[in-house]
Amino acid sequence: MYLYNSASRKKELFVPNNPDIVKMYTCGPTVYHFAHIGNLRSYIMEDVLEKYLRYVGYPVKRVMNITDVGHLTSDADEGEDKMLKGARREHKTVMEIAKYYTDAFFDDCRKLNIKRPDVVEPATNCIDEYIKIISKLMDTGYAYFAGGNVYFDTSKLERYYIFNDFNADDLDVGVREGVEEDTNKRNRNDFVLWFTKSKFEDQALKWDSPWGVGYPGWHIECSGISMKHLGEDLDIHCGGIDNAFPHHTNEIAQSESYLGHKWCNWWVHVLHLNTNSGKMSKSSGEFLTVSLLEEKGYDPLSYRFFCLQSHYRKALVFTWENLDNAQGAYRKLIARIAGLNPDSGEEVDQAVFDELTGKFKTAMDNDLNTSLGVTALYDVLKAKTNDATKLALVADLDRVLSLSLIEKADEKRAELKKAEAAKSAGTAAAGFSIVSESGEEDAAVTAKIEARRAAKKAKDFALADQIRDELKAMGVELTDIPNGVTWKRV
Repeated sequence: MYLYNSASRKKELFVPNNPDIVKMYTCGPTVYHFAHIGNLRSYIMEDVLEKYLRYVGYPVKRVMNITDVGHLTSDADEGEDKMLKGARREHKTVMEIAKYYTDAFFDDCRKLNIKRPDVVEPATNCIDEYIKIISKLMDTGYAYFAGGNVYFDTSKLERYYIFNDFNADDLDVGVREGVEEDTNKRNRNDFVLWFTKSKFEDQALKWDSPWGVGYPGWHIECSGISMKHLGEDLDIHCGGIDNAFPHHTNEIAQSESYLGHKWCNWWVHVLHLNTNSGKMSKSSGEFLTVSLLEEKGYDPLSYRFFCLQSHYRKALVFTWENLDNAQGAYRKLIARIAGLNPDSGEEVDQAVFDELTGKFKTAMDNDLNTSLGVTALYDVLKAKTNDATKLALVADLDRVLSLSLIEKADEKRAELKKAEAAKSAGTAAAGFSIVSESGEEDAAVTAKIEARRAAKKAKDFALADQIRDELKAMGVELTDIPNGVTWKRV
């Protein structure tokens, strides 16, 4: 498997430090608000990477942090704590905010078939680890105390910039809006390891430390949590591309200065999900969440499918039209799989199985090319082999793609059987037409329209209205016509 390494800027053959366990760390959410679907693109692709490693036989231990303290509104160690900002917004305590949005995040992950990491650690659980690391950095001269805070001294490093060839002038404080100069710093790129109460009197969460009562900086959290659960070396560290600088850059600086050796071999960054107006964020434009997609009638797995159709190292442009296309393709894919006979009693053709899983592995071994991985899935459905082999292949590839293909196909077959039963029972009278304005066929919609007609015929108008509301919630709008109904998606 060749995997692009942001640190070397090239694809490299993946060889773990220890073949008995792949150590994988992924930056988790700052739980002050819902995750938007741009955030979730990164977690989807990290999920695919973990599942593919397991698919090809590697045991994996994946650790993820939950940032419930220390992440400021500016990555340049300025502004207020995001968690405190969220608590003020909703008139709750910081811990109430953290629990609510942590639960919401994992509920979104469940809907998107994102596996929960083996270890999920809130930042507030590891204060002792941060103090241990910072104390050694102070003792060895890599950190200094100034103005009530502990800073990492980047001038002590032979190389600070890891992922890009930055123009130093572009990194001056004040270049980015809302970033003010911190006069306590010795160097412009120094960053805070520990804040004390002398600077943030209103900070809700504070702990005793050798430098005064305060709380950790954002960057130290991932180093401490990773070392606690994965030891002194990492195979893979993942995150969104916006984490590369300064967050991951600072993680490397403090971790390798503390350890005295290289810390992580592979850095995997997922590019942004953009809108037509630029990078998606919580503060610009419509705040797009999984719940909003559901409210608009989209299956969350249609969004996962949308993400898989693009390579993780390419920026992906989100529009409702693009999501409509992805959902349409996903539904057609399910319909094709539903057309296969699961009760054929045929034997799986092992030679065909091995050949087609080989095509899938070839795609995924090339820097996790999920677009070609999806193409390999379509190749399965076009293959000249029996249904038992195709269904076995679909189930096997879906261990990585995680689109619930077999489950959705089973549901589709059940819907079709239900619709046929309804027709046999005479609920669809002769001459009554149900027409999709787009020409689409959907057994679930048809069944509900038939049920609504039966309710109206029985003069149960409350039930008929309820069914119409259910269809509306699915994004389906009805128009009654003489001797029938037309419908369309809105």
